[in-house]
Amino acid sequence: MKRMTTRPRTDYDAIIAGARCAGAATAMLLARRGLRVLVVDRGDYGSDTISTHALMRGAVMQLARWGLLDAVRAAGAAPIRSATFHYGAEAVTVPIRPDGDVDALYAPRRAVLDRILVDAAAAAGAEFRFGVTLSDLLRDRDGRVTGARLADRGGALHEVSARIVIGADGVRSTVAEKAGAGGNALGRAATAVIFGYFPGLPNAGYNWHYMPGMTAGAIPTTGGETCVFVSLPAAGFRREDGVDALFRAGLACAAPALSAQLAGREPNGRLRLFGGVRGHMRDCAGAGWALVGDAGYFKDPVTAHGITDAFRDAELLARAVIAGSDQALADYQHLRDALSLPLFGVTDAIAAFDWTLETLKPRLATLNEAMKTEVAVLSMITARAPLPPLPQTGLARA
Repeated sequence: MKRMTTRPRTDYDAIIAGARCAGAATAMLLARRGLRVLVVDRGDYGSDTISTHALMRGAVMQLARWGLLDAVRAAGAAPIRSATFHYGAEAVTVPIRPDGDVDALYAPRRAVLDRILVDAAAAAGAEFRFGVTLSDLLRDRDGRVTGARLADRGGALHEVSARIVIGADGVRSTVAEKAGAGGNALGRAATAVIFGYFPGLPNAGYNWHYMPGMTAGAIPTTGGETCVFVSLPAAGFRREDGVDALFRAGLACAAPALSAQLAGREPNGRLRLFGGVRGHMRDCAGAGWALVGDAGYFKDPVTAHGITDAFRDAELLARAVIAGSDQALADYQHLRDALSLPLFGVTDAIAAFDWTLETLKPRLATLNEAMKTEVAVLSMITARAPLPPLPQTGLARA
């Protein structure tokens, strides 16, 4: 009897490039609604990546609704029950108010968080191929995207068709490039960040330290470690000054008490450097394609809001894809822009480091109001209530 072999599927409802928090979350939401989803990622399953780690209320609320918050807790993510803002010697502590399923915030390492999301998406039926890169988009005669050309690590090419191709492939998104995503709003500032993971520090919640020309902070994460960071304007950063020396000097200036806690302590592994990238907001939807996460919208890490917005946009995009029309995708872009532009603007203003400690406070108040609006919209999604009308937006082209 002739042995039968199963050929890989070549047609899907959605192809997603990128299996990090934005891509994996989008895949999970689509697969849970019965869509045939393929996710490709050039990296390996469960690998780590540079991240701010901090989840804000909206992200924790979504993890709870998706049934994944218990897995984050079980993986050892420390509960964050307060956020303290240090303006020089002045400290203002804000307790995390319990509300519904959110009784604390969390900041898991990305190797933990991304793996939880990938596993949940796979359990819902999404297919993952690691070590595979999206190299180009396929189009019909009218220019509509109809699939993707994929390349494995051996260089072999495969063409796969789909109703929509989604770029969740980061700041330098291939999907955005090949789709011709325009409409860029560009940030004017960027910060360089030096960070490391220190064991044995007490869990004192999120701590954000501000000094003119510099910020620092401590974010309790998984495995009993705390991510400690120093950020400064990327334009003035000089690698030849030495990463370790800049980190210690910056911490002593911006957060002297935290610096004293670290005296004699070494991080697990080396200190890491993010050299800074100017923020952008690209058009995030078109004929047969869409962007989510950093591929469509990246803002400076100084406000530590990237993962929260990635989850938000995964939810908004999944709703649009399930609706199945170009108008739904256009509505996704409109809602993303309306929610993101205030966050984008105030983050860029903070990253500019042109503030004093007193002029910084109203900028942080503006950030807080934008976050409250975001949570309110996500709450309406949870309750399946109609979303509110939001103002028209227009992106400034670069």
